[in-house]
Amino acid sequence: MTAPRKTVDVGGATPYRIAIGPGLLDDPAALAGPLRGRQALLVTDSHVGPLYAGQVAARLREARPGLAVATFALPAGEASKTLEGFARAIDALAALGARRDACVYALGGGVVGDLAGFAAACWMRGIDCVQLPTSLLAMVDSSVGGKTAVDLPQGKNLVGAFHPPRAVLADTATLKSLPPRELRAGLAEVVKYGAIADAPFLDWLDARADALLAMDDDALAEAIARSCAHKAAIVERDPFERGERALLNFGHTFGHAIETEQGYGGLNHGEAVAVGMVLAARLSEALGLAKPADGERLRELLARLGLPVALPPGLDPERLLAHMRLDKKAQAGGLRFIVWTGAGRAQVLADVPESAVLGVLRAG
Repeated sequence: MTAPRKTVDVGGATPYRIAIGPGLLDDPAALAGPLRGRQALLVTDSHVGPLYAGQVAARLREARPGLAVATFALPAGEASKTLEGFARAIDALAALGARRDACVYALGGGVVGDLAGFAAACWMRGIDCVQLPTSLLAMVDSSVGGKTAVDLPQGKNLVGAFHPPRAVLADTATLKSLPPRELRAGLAEVVKYGAIADAPFLDWLDARADALLAMDDDALAEAIARSCAHKAAIVERDPFERGERALLNFGHTFGHAIETEQGYGGLNHGEAVAVGMVLAARLSEALGLAKPADGERLRELLARLGLPVALPPGLDPERLLAHMRLDKKAQAGGLRFIVWTGAGRAQVLADVPESAVLGVLRAG
């Protein structure tokens, strides 16, 4: 018996629905429902494409006979999320002769979703994009909210646009093909929602850690739905990250600095965010905002989920701090961090002393 699908509605100026459950990539009606025109570009990567691209294209044509479907595949990995990769996606739209009612389908993890969404945002000043996330991290984070971007050598996501999707279809069956490391990376972003807004969710995750790591369908679907509901509510209230939405960056200022310093070839995004959340909790303690016991509990949960909880060896604190100065979350007046006053209670803090940040980085 197929598990029932869950849905989460995102409101605001451009509302859309997130569908969660197995079999969505094999459902012609679900895939073609958001499609307004007769052209579709399927953007994917070298890992995901061979698994699902043919199936998705066939189901789209089944639902819409005569649909022009083209496929563009990037090399898998963060190193492809560049202006060059973006230009190649634009070239693929041009080769398709995509009109204003064409649709980009982003089939893959966060890299594909970010780059494909950015291409959709820019082609003819904005065409539809449907997110088909195949990683847990993309399902609970990057596919929801409309933030699209590519990286520069100087930092992550420095060139991009806000472009909400027309729909998100999170087929949980695709998680079965994820390497265990990628599943754990996604769980870091799931933990984040408990850390910033829902302390009881941390208890729920702790009680179901083994089930989540074993890829239990019901546990994963519930974790995804609860995470998406949290993000949807925040995005609806603050679509352009002018206030509350910044809380979603808990751990990310540290995490992005780690990724950039490692040249996107060390810790993956979820792993870097896990370390970043531990460091953000320690910064909160150093600033007298939170108790050490809360940070320790967070560290223990992340470690139980198989995630790193300390800075990788060999990283220079001064260089990490330099990356943070360029981070898009920095402000003219100085460093800005998402800190907390305890589990489920995050806040934005401006003008954080660099000395305090360096102290946390040096302690590792």
